[in-house]
Amino acid sequence: MFRVTRRYQFAASHRLNAPQLSERENRRVYGKCNNPYGHGHNYVLEVSARGPLDPATGRAADPAALDELVMRHVIRPFDRRDLNAEVEAFARVVPTSENLAVEIRRRLRVNWTAAFPREWPKLDRVRIAETGKNIFEIGADEIESRSGEGDVP
Repeated sequence: MFRVTRRYQFAASHRLNAPQLSERENRRVYGKCNNPYGHGHNYVLEVSARGPLDPATGRAADPAALDELVMRHVIRPFDRRDLNAEVEAFARVVPTSENLAVEIRRRLRVNWTAAFPREWPKLDRVRIAETGKNIFEIGADEIESRSGEGDVP
């Protein structure tokens, strides 16, 4: 079984602010990321697919198909956007990098079979670097819980 990972970049801004928390609590939890005017990041996204080696092509996944999927459903909708104001998924969810990874994974899973109609490859993981020190990763099949939303597979 091989894991094929492709790396992408996009720039986006956000403000970390949970409406159910007081201004003071938001400042305590999110610090400088709670700036009322927001702030931006040059995100580095890695998307990994896994699958067996196809003897006919010598590949485990078609990188061009993966690139098109990620460009269409992640890069174009997020690049140079204010995540809070311009991305519907973050209308009621704080756009932390954890939640960004969850949303990217959701978009890829929903559209995966259009790009890869066969059994293989499968989405393996989404990894996003917000800064050189802050990196967030979620497996394709991991379950997370968002406050107030219950479990999302």
